[in-house]
Amino acid sequence: MAAGGVIGRDLVAGTISRDSEDVTLYDPPKESAGMTAIELRGVTKEFADVTAVDDLDLTVEEGEVYGFLGPNGAGKSTTINMVLDLVRPTTGAVTVLDRDATADSVEIRQRTGVLPEGFAVYDRLTGRKHVEFAIESKDVDADPDALLERVGLDAEDGDRKAGGYSKGMQQRLALAMALVGDPELLILDEPSSGLDPAGAKEMREIVRTEADRGATVFFSSHVLGQVEAVCDRVGIMREGELVAEDSIEGLRDAVGGEETLEIETVEMDDDALDAVRALSGVSRVDRDGDRVVVNCVSDAKTRAIAALEDAGVEVEDFHTKEASLEDLFLAYTEGDSPSDDGEEAAADGLETDDADVGTAAEEVER
Repeated sequence: MAAGGVIGRDLVAGTISRDSEDVTLYDPPKESAGMTAIELRGVTKEFADVTAVDDLDLTVEEGEVYGFLGPNGAGKSTTINMVLDLVRPTTGAVTVLDRDATADSVEIRQRTGVLPEGFAVYDRLTGRKHVEFAIESKDVDADPDALLERVGLDAEDGDRKAGGYSKGMQQRLALAMALVGDPELLILDEPSSGLDPAGAKEMREIVRTEADRGATVFFSSHVLGQVEAVCDRVGIMREGELVAEDSIEGLRDAVGGEETLEIETVEMDDDALDAVRALSGVSRVDRDGDRVVVNCVSDAKTRAIAALEDAGVEVEDFHTKEASLEDLFLAYTEGDSPSDDGEEAAADGLETDDADVGTAAEEVER
């Protein structure tokens, strides 16, 4: 994890570990009429001469699935650690489930389920014992076998020592422990790590089911397709600041993202291509045989097709692709982001705070 501390087994046990430095805290903001699941106001976290989080304002509403993104070193893990009271802010206020993250951390822990990145199992304990431990820690009545089954681990898996689990099985086990007690808030840090495609799909289904029952899900991941598939809103961190926050559609509108128009034609010629290239709103036109790929703003799509037809080209079929979350992520983390201050972004890759994406070729489950 980042310099702010390690999220580990103590989360399940209900104890707290954090840095010991002196801090200055605001009084928490007044409660609003509706509950806010997570709220940070004016939060800064400094480590020696490094500012990991800089004057951060962040709000996650009750019942939403919020995707938390950012390149390596953006401050995501430090932010999560402050939400969990593993690290305390240098300045600012953090409230979770309308409670002060520091003063009420024990109560918050009982109402929160956490799947930490880099979760480490107790090698000699069975999978079932891990879940039973989480149930006892939260003092709830739950069936460990039902929780294991929900995440794709059967009774035989539950009887095995967790030290023999694959990375994907360990991740499933951690998710089962996070689900204990039907928490009001789920904090999932890289939840699809180590999962094969089927496991990742099951994880997404669990996230949506939890949201449907009213839980709030705070979801940090570098697998942008996972975020796009389940999240209501997305926040993007860069160099300790929240540089974008909106729905996927809202981010597309803010970026002014182009769309990709793919057109299947009959007997394409260069003059027709030049006619499309000359259109306003068209940035690029590529040809692959009789297939034409046009990068353009939304309102140029029909004009591009019309230009081909006016040039005597028969259009057989066409379809469009909107900007993906990956495209939007890069727009905010590379080059000039569409922020009000117009500052240049750092040219960072699609990484998490604490894991090199080069490790994404993860082992197959079982």
